[in-house]
Amino acid sequence: MALLAQILGVTFPFFALVLCGFVAARRRLVGFEAIPGLNVFVLYLALPCMLYRFAARTPLAQLLDAGVVLTYLLAGLAMLALALAAARRRGLGWNDAAFGALVAAFPNSGFMGVPLLVALLGPLASAPAIVTLALDMVLTSSVCIALSRLDAGGAQGPGRAAALALRGMAANPLPWAILLGVASSATGLQAPPPLERVVGLLADCASPAALFTLGCVLARTRHQAAQAKVAGTRLRGDVLEVALLKLLVHPLVVLALGLALDPFSALVLVLVAALPSASNVPMLAERFGAQDGRIAQVVLLTTAAAFLTFSVAVALRVPAGGLARLG
Repeated sequence: MALLAQILGVTFPFFALVLCGFVAARRRLVGFEAIPGLNVFVLYLALPCMLYRFAARTPLAQLLDAGVVLTYLLAGLAMLALALAAARRRGLGWNDAAFGALVAAFPNSGFMGVPLLVALLGPLASAPAIVTLALDMVLTSSVCIALSRLDAGGAQGPGRAAALALRGMAANPLPWAILLGVASSATGLQAPPPLERVVGLLADCASPAALFTLGCVLARTRHQAAQAKVAGTRLRGDVLEVALLKLLVHPLVVLALGLALDPFSALVLVLVAALPSASNVPMLAERFGAQDGRIAQVVLLTTAAAFLTFSVAVALRVPAGGLARLG
């Protein structure tokens, strides 16, 4: 119980900030029209600076760990296969099945995972967490977008969809921030001190700003789902199935595949997999014409449930010495 209380002492503020954003948007203290501006600040300024700083301060060998890359990639492919098979059994088309698979395999490692894991486990957790984020943004998302086009033909087919997905990734500042940090780690080159201080200020505010914005985004997606009246009985069963895949099956798959890794890297990967679904998947689903309300419900459910499930996962996986020993 003492360990669980210690874990909740770290995780509670993160989820509380999400709740603050959710309540603020629900009560219109923050209007829905302000959320795009918050997103721009987080995605284009604060989070890139945070990821750059973590990557720049991490030894290159930790960022290029082939075992971590292979383990997480295989686990992601396994999750996509499981989620796709479950969706196809329910009679869903490739478009809805593919985005259901993406929301089951893509954790919220950007807005929540990297800062939360560093707070729990210390700075060494940043390297595996950043690797998982890069793989999900570039590979997992592109594969699912390509699969979503299997029901289409011609100019809208999977090849063009994959190309569009990669073009979208190229416009995403987060992978570039990671690459710039990796280059800094490899070469030892750093920005001039005044610029480093600007980066530091933005990086320091990234976690609270991202979590508050995540809460606002979840409130907006809940409102949109309610407006679309997508909460039917069958849909709830489907949402619950995908949420269980994300919060329970994904960590177990990573745990099984990560037995050959060093214990600390394996722990970080399992906890990344135990995070709730990424909040950007409903926007991707909407862009490609899938049931974005269904995907939004999965994100809402996993985020609410992860306060307990993630904390339990930490309690089950940390060594006897507790968090203080890891940090």
